[in-house]
Parts: sequence; C-alpha cells; structure tokens
Amino acid sequence: MIRPQRAHFDGWPAKVTEQADLPQLQALLDALPSPVVAIDSASIAIAANARARLVLPGLRLQQPVALALHAADLIETIDRVIASGQPDKAHYSERVPAQRWYEVHVVPVRPPAVAPVTGRTLLLLTFHDLTPLYRVEQMRADFVANASHELRTPLAAISGFIDTLQGPAREDPAAREKFLGIMQGQASRMARLIDDLLSLSRIELRAHVNPDVPIDLAAIVRQVLDSLQTLARERDVSISLTAPAEPITVRGDRDELTRLFENLVENALKYGASGKRVEVQVEVLKGDAGKHDEAKVAVRDYGPGIAPEHVPRLSERFYRVDVGQSRAEGGTGLGLALVKHILNRHQGRLEIESALGKGSTFSAVVPLG
Repeated sequence: MIRPQRAHFDGWPAKVTEQADLPQLQALLDALPSPVVAIDSASIAIAANARARLVLPGLRLQQPVALALHAADLIETIDRVIASGQPDKAHYSERVPAQRWYEVHVVPVRPPAVAPVTGRTLLLLTFHDLTPLYRVEQMRADFVANASHELRTPLAAISGFIDTLQGPAREDPAAREKFLGIMQGQASRMARLIDDLLSLSRIELRAHVNPDVPIDLAAIVRQVLDSLQTLARERDVSISLTAPAEPITVRGDRDELTRLFENLVENALKYGASGKRVEVQVEVLKGDAGKHDEAKVAVRDYGPGIAPEHVPRLSERFYRVDVGQSRAEGGTGLGLALVKHILNRHQGRLEIESALGKGSTFSAVVPLG
C-alpha cells in the first residue's frame, strides 16, 4: 500500500503532544459517549476513552494505531485526512468476540477544541456502532429466505384442499370435515413457524448485548417442568429433576432462558417418548484456574438416540433428522437453533451426547453470575 505524502496544514505538528497536555485531552475523550481515539500526524495513538479500548482491545498508546486496526480501508482514510486536512469516514468491522460493524469518522480538530495549552491539531477517530442496522438487514433477508422456503409446503397443501372442497368434495360432509382438520393443522404449523422465526430474529438482533439481570436458573427449570407436566402425561413419560436446594444465579434474560429449557424438555418428551422417562439435572461446574464457575442443565431422554453424523448439524436452522416425524410432532426445525442463539447471547454453549438405542442428552452450560 502506497501512503500519500503527508502535508502539515494550519500549523499541523510533526511531534507528539507533550505529556503535560494528555490529562486534559483524556478528560475530553472520557466525556464523549462514543468510542474515540486521538492520534497525531504520524498516526500514533495519543489518547483513547474506555469505549474505544473495548472496540480496539489491541490499542496501545504511543504506538501506531494501525497495529490495532487491521483494516486497510480505514488506514488509507486516515492517511488521506492527514494529507488533505479534510474530514472523511470509512467502515470498520470485527468478528471477535461477536461480529460488529462501525462507521468511523476521521476528523482533524484544531485548538482550542482539543487542548488550549498545546495549540496543536490532532485527528479524532470516532466509532459509530452500525451493528443494529446491519443485524436488522440480515434479519430481514434471513426471514424472507427461510419463511418462503418453509411456508411453501403448508400453503400448497391448504390451497390444494380448498380447490378440492370447492370442487369434487363440495357436497361430501365426511371429506369436508377431514380436509378442514388437515387445513387447521397446516395453518397452526405456519403460525408456529412464524413465531419461531420472529423469536430467532429478535435474539439475533440483540446477540451483541449481554444480559445482566441476576436470575435463579434452577427456579426457571422447575417452572418449565411444572408447565410441561400435561404434555408428559399425554406421552406417558415421567420427568425427574435433580437440583441443589440453594439458588444458582446467572446473568440472563428470563424469557429467553425459559424458551431455551422449554425447547429442550419438549424435544425430549416428543422424540424420546419411547424411553418413558426424562431426567433433568442442574449442577454447578467448578472452573479450572482462571476460569469462571458454570451452571449446567442436562436434559436426558432414553429414546432411540441420534446417529453420529447428524449430531454436529442439529442446531442448524431447519435441519431435521427425520423430516416426517418432526412435522408430525409439530416441529418447525428451529428449536435447537433458538437454543444455540440464546446460549451464544448468554456466553454459554450447547453440548450434545447421543448414541443409537441409548437416548440423548442435551446440556445447556452458562457462566455463573
């Protein structure tokens, strides 16, 4: 990459701001609501507020800002502003720990706006978070693609039965009753699918925001098991719970965690019903040196189990081991995708153990609050 020739405009300084002026500049940046980094004419980082350090964890003061950016477009924009003295902007993105997008405004700021003592001009790099806008666009595109694919089958079925009821079965009460029942089932399936898609989209939209409300995880599990006792009796399946008496506190979203455990237990009751029992265990895992303690909720069934080649793909959207059985059980193919995204937002993970003929265990692991 060829850097443009830098020009010193309106008294642009070649040397770094004196140390005596840095507290004044730092106080100014700390008061700003957005992540901001101040650099000099050599692209050396002079000051940064705490929000900027979260965006650029590799940033080091008195070192080139390019070492923390790793973004050619933004570095070239900085060079252009240094050479021309005119404000400019560029886009910046990061993938770790979560994908985020920013619009970075690169603006030369002259005295006395920066520091009345220095009488010098610096560059301010201001990061505006565009992540919510990008996620909304991704959510829209994913929703349209997934909905159009999955809704086509039940819509075609309903359309076909309507044609039949308007034609050959117009005067056949038995056929009309049968077809109306099937149409009602297909309409319910579409409603569940839309509900799951919207839930998944809402979770993805907030994926970069970590929940911070203290919640008793064991209490949520007990509530979920109580609400699913009717389904368990219908399937002739017994549910047992092993959990400590004291609260297990995590930081989370109550509604999302409730949805997570409902999906795991419902799956065990539906697809593992042949085993006649479901065991739920809540425990605390002690972390190794330097690691946080974790809470683990394991849901085990004694059903037919899952072949090894399917296990890695179970949390993909619309992936089904048995399409016919999933649709017969009213599944949308989104349950485990919801579980995975909820756990990602809670900085947790999903663990799956299964063997053919021996049942399956789905475990949700989240850090303790």
